[in-house]
Amino acid sequence: MSLLDGILKNIGGAPDDVVNLAEKVGIDPAMAEKAIAVLGKTHQQDGDTVELAAKETGLDSGVLNQIVEQIGGEGSLSSFASMLDQDGDGNPLNDIVGMASGLFGKK
Repeated sequence: MSLLDGILKNIGGAPDDVVNLAEKVGIDPAMAEKAIAVLGKTHQQDGDTVELAAKETGLDSGVLNQIVEQIGGEGSLSSFASMLDQDGDGNPLNDIVGMASGLFGKK
């Protein structure tokens, strides 16, 4: 189970895991994980969260809007960002990579 799966299980109405979320919006689970992390990151930046995430991920803004809806709306993105950005640098992606590396014994 990924860190994101654990977070999704705690959000009422959200899919129980990344695989289910990915199936609901029609994308690969790995891309769904990246999209959630990028949405959390761009939510903290100036500008439209979804548009910024679309530029960074290459995903259509319609798909990203569906992900935002599935995880509980814009308010949930702040929670994701704070839970994922363990070092507080405003970029949760490096923390997710670090967590994944730790799970597989790499540093």
